[in-house]
Amino acid sequence: MDGAVELEEMIAQLRGALSRAMADGEGDGLRFQAEKLELELTVGMERSREPGAKVRFWVFDVQHSARSAQMATQRISLTLQPVRGDAPDRPALISGAEMPDER
Repeated sequence: MDGAVELEEMIAQLRGALSRAMADGEGDGLRFQAEKLELELTVGMERSREPGAKVRFWVFDVQHSARSAQMATQRISLTLQPVRGDAPDRPALISGAEMPDER
């Protein structure tokens, strides 16, 4: 799947980015409480015909999904609530540099 990443890998990368932002923000004067993360994704589902195979979900960028004629894609929305592994009752505070086209 050129230009696509598995859904679990995308969520792992998001988790890593948020963890780095939390660590980078330690001691900063301005931090943000991450109450929830809302993601809108274009995904395709692939099911292998091999015995015991799993269903895989691929996340596409907008340009790729427009060109993907072989796989039916769907748009899904996920709402994730960040929770600290070491203190689930404390809010997850994040900080980081603003990315281009960030809203």
